[in-house]
Amino acid sequence: MKTVIAAVLLGAIATSAAMPVAAQNYPVKPIRIIVPFPAGGTSDILTRLIGAKLHEAWGQQVLADNRPGANGNIGADVVARAAPDGYTLVLMDVGNLAISPSVFAKLPFDIIRDFAPVTVVSYSPHILASHPSMPARTVKEVIALARARPGKLNYATGLGGAPHMAGLMFAYRTGINWVYIPTKGGFANILITTTGEADILFNGMLATLPHTKSGRLRLIAVSSDKRFPTLPDTPTVSETPGLEGFVTGSWQGVLAPAKTPPELVARLQTEISRIIHQPDIKEKLSGQGADPIGNSPAEMGRWLSAEKERWAKVIKATGFKLEQ
Repeated sequence: MKTVIAAVLLGAIATSAAMPVAAQNYPVKPIRIIVPFPAGGTSDILTRLIGAKLHEAWGQQVLADNRPGANGNIGADVVARAAPDGYTLVLMDVGNLAISPSVFAKLPFDIIRDFAPVTVVSYSPHILASHPSMPARTVKEVIALARARPGKLNYATGLGGAPHMAGLMFAYRTGINWVYIPTKGGFANILITTTGEADILFNGMLATLPHTKSGRLRLIAVSSDKRFPTLPDTPTVSETPGLEGFVTGSWQGVLAPAKTPPELVARLQTEISRIIHQPDIKEKLSGQGADPIGNSPAEMGRWLSAEKERWAKVIKATGFKLEQ
């Protein structure tokens, strides 16, 4: 018995000693980051920016693997089922992830049990934007137009995500009725609005702002609590009477499969936080309306739990549900 106990203890000591060494040697092969939305959206843009910098730092390829569908749940499920070795990650709108348990009747994963939070990468408010042909140019004019044409304005969104919730909240608080045109999210929202298939959208600033600057979309307002520093002449939604306190946005974050060794999670968090606070990346993010975050895994975990509870209360009040 003593021999068995000694062997178990020695094995445990060897394992615990090996873990930091494994973390120090990590990575020894390419890393795959699942992007559960189409190419061109906020998550995709951030994955490619961060991936290039990780490649520079670690000498290993970082591959962006787009797996769109079900409001990000298809790609997230790939990561939830992946080996917890640090080589399969997901970068996505974690606001969507926190909303999903409340809007989908069934999910193949649990956002708390099946993921190891790494870090929240950035936050950007949503932009309220429209096709240039739409006559409304202000929030008040959007409301008036929607009231004059009930059920006629088309709103582009991935169903069940943060932009969809922004549209639902806006419609609920203003008493309007518009038609939701379902997409795979991200760039697909932008694409069908720039082509005129949809009239209007709330969408992440990082992905959407370039299209307002090019004139393919008309910028109407931002959903931050105060005017954004880089857009001082653009009003917030909450400046409109009746919409006080209207704040929504896109929180992009990185997660690994549950049981990923804490040492690997910590190494990823440290490097990603360092990257997003580099002057060139920080300037690029800020210039497009995104604030770098880079918080700790524990802080991200607490945020996810709090957001899950917050949205559960909101969705319960509205009775909104989606079938997976």
